[in-house]
Amino acid sequence: MTSAHHPWHPTRRRLTETLLAALVPVAACSVALAGLTVWVSAGKAGAPPRVGVSDARVFLPYGDTTDTAAFFDISNSGGADDRLVRVTSTDVRGEITLSRHRMTGSGAAYAEDVESAAVPAGGELSMSPQSIDATLRAGADWRTGDLVAFTLHFRHSDPVHVPAVVVRPGS
Repeated sequence: MTSAHHPWHPTRRRLTETLLAALVPVAACSVALAGLTVWVSAGKAGAPPRVGVSDARVFLPYGDTTDTAAFFDISNSGGADDRLVRVTSTDVRGEITLSRHRMTGSGAAYAEDVESAAVPAGGELSMSPQSIDATLRAGADWRTGDLVAFTLHFRHSDPVHVPAVVVRPGS
């Protein structure tokens, strides 16, 4: 009994199919490598968020209310986004909430609580009465120029301790 041995013969079709089968993973790897090269060259690889806080201020309430707001300018010189998730203070009684100000169709303003606020990589979050603030209850003895200690908590960065100066709204 003899078996016929058929050697493999390269044909145009076989060569084309083999080349196409190899080309897809090579192309995918090349695209991934190019993307990683651009990311590393831009300094984004492994660069965590680096947040800093400046221009911390808290409004002195007016009228009969003790509710007020604190504002911070938060910069992120790192290569990754971060989020402000909470603001605390031992100088404030009660809870401090993050809120965003919205306008109704009739022109009335209202505050809406938010879970967190974005601090983009290479950018900043500038809190203001027209955007996001930390809503709180002011101390009864606060005066213009007093300093109030706050701690800002972030999703990825370490907490930042900062004193905020008490100012009159509009100053």
